[in-house]
Amino acid sequence: METSKKIYIFLIVITVVVVLIYAQSIIIPFILAILFWFMIRVIKKILSKVKFIRRWPKWILTLISSILLLSFLLFAVEMISANIQHISKTLPVYEKNVNKITQSINEQFDVDLMTMLNDFAKDLNFGDILSKIFSALTGVFGDAFTVLLYLVFLLLEEPIFPKKVRAMYPDKKRYDQVNEMIDKIDHSIGNYIALKTLVSLLTGFLSYFVLLLIGIDAPLFWAFLIFILNFIPTIGSLIATIFPAIFAILQFGEFTPGLLVLAIVGAIQLIVGNLVEPRVMGNTLNISPLVVFLTLSLWGVMWGVIGMLLSVPITVILIIIMSEFPGTRPFAILLSQKGNIKIPVDPK
Repeated sequence: METSKKIYIFLIVITVVVVLIYAQSIIIPFILAILFWFMIRVIKKILSKVKFIRRWPKWILTLISSILLLSFLLFAVEMISANIQHISKTLPVYEKNVNKITQSINEQFDVDLMTMLNDFAKDLNFGDILSKIFSALTGVFGDAFTVLLYLVFLLLEEPIFPKKVRAMYPDKKRYDQVNEMIDKIDHSIGNYIALKTLVSLLTGFLSYFVLLLIGIDAPLFWAFLIFILNFIPTIGSLIATIFPAIFAILQFGEFTPGLLVLAIVGAIQLIVGNLVEPRVMGNTLNISPLVVFLTLSLWGVMWGVIGMLLSVPITVILIIIMSEFPGTRPFAILLSQKGNIKIPVDPK
């Protein structure tokens, strides 16, 4: 019986993984809609703290929050499109600078090394590299209509959902237990989104002024890229520093601007990531750092950049849900940061 149970669990896991990979075109827009829904809830909570807004009907707060979020997303899409056009026009200059850089290195290194670099420079299609980077970003907004449709239905479902939960669990103790689990998910994800957005905005804001002073083309775009990539744990800040640094070298045709970007923006990432973020976020997420890295790799393999962005919220939800059931609670403890899992009271 125990062997059969293990086989069933194994088959279920395999089935779930296959569905996640092959049905990602349906699942990813839905998860993005859920995250946008959480963002709208965070904005509503912030607006409700204002005295004269607090008394407004909930549907008006929802409408205002939705408009604010959609306005930000439209601004992001417009900005990315405008910067793609700007950078595309200056591509010939950047490609010439690649040759300039290789000639500069040719004076200092062995000929064999430079032959390899020259061959690389000839085969380099900078436009293709940029298009891949931009496509990864614009891909988040590629299914905009589907995401928006899911989001509308989630907002319509929101006021009715508590009534459904109460009807599903007529027993008061069981209802309280399920309701507590839902509140924990809401609180954990909402706090993560709010605090991580605040920290990422600070990083992007400081980086924007650094890039502006150095003279990097499209500093607002690179600051936005830094803001987005900071949502990817561990490697996001590293990638967010390297991209504008490489771009600076290609733009100016020399290494000094790139090293300045690498040093100053890297210092901002270290200070914010190691000093500011721990103080602001505290113990908001009860996830082991090793688990963060492993889930980052796992979701990245299955769903690419979007999977990396979604890895932490998905893991938080899984830990909270698994902690609610005795059979899966050991897995929740294993995934947690210090093994501290709040065990719910048995409704019996």
